[in-house]
Amino acid sequence: MKWFIATLAALVLVLQYRIWLSPHGAREVMQLSGAVATQAAENRQLAARNEQLAAEVRNLKQGYEALEERARSQLGLIAAHETYYQVVSPASTGAPSAPPVPAAALAAAR
Repeated sequence: MKWFIATLAALVLVLQYRIWLSPHGAREVMQLSGAVATQAAENRQLAARNEQLAAEVRNLKQGYEALEERARSQLGLIAAHETYYQVVSPASTGAPSAPPVPAAALAAAR
């Protein structure tokens, strides 16, 4: 009976060693849990970014307002019924950034 108890005690000690001190034990589980939490946070950020980009694509496909807004802000386009005025201040030195694109180009984009 003493040998049986001693064998069980030794087995418990070996199993406890494998759980707490081995490279594949509790330490690795804690490290992997931290890595999973970090990856989940990054995935949430990327999902929000993807949703924002998908909404922008839907907006560009459905209406001309977003397309016109981009043409105005990024390309400097003006509509056919508008008049372009450029105000030059005396303090500015240098050439204008970009000349306006004719309204015909905006109409052709539609």
